[in-house]
Amino acid sequence: MTLEEVLIQKPTERAQCTGKALEEVLVSAKDNDSLTVGVYESAKIMNLDPDSVSFCVLAMDEEFECDIALQIHFTLIQSFCFDNDISIVRVSDMQRLAEIVGDKAEQLEDAHCVLITNPADGSWEDPALEKLHLFCEESRRLNDWVPEISLPER
Repeated sequence: MTLEEVLIQKPTERAQCTGKALEEVLVSAKDNDSLTVGVYESAKIMNLDPDSVSFCVLAMDEEFECDIALQIHFTLIQSFCFDNDISIVRVSDMQRLAEIVGDKAEQLEDAHCVLITNPADGSWEDPALEKLHLFCEESRRLNDWVPEISLPER
């Protein structure tokens, strides 16, 4: 999908398209072992190898809206992403995000930050990831620096 195709979509179509694309990318990244889940684990990856990070997802739900420490972490992660040209989005359903990125056997307590990294050999490419990058680029043009995406329901 080109930027022009993204621009002519209606906002509701675009939101549905990007939500599906995000889910596809997360599942694909998980299958390719290119996913980092958790605020602290993500911070470690960003510190050690920022060039390997391709995309960042921040998740917030009502339970954690007043968590000042988490808000500070989010501000620092957002700043780091902006400084390193990493596309970033926000989702409001942390439970749904945890379902997508977690194993059924394990319960993810910290799915507030999820990074999609590039494998060292560079063998993994995903057209849905390109859609997300285009969406983020368009959002930045509209001064929406951390756009919110709704994940599709099961």
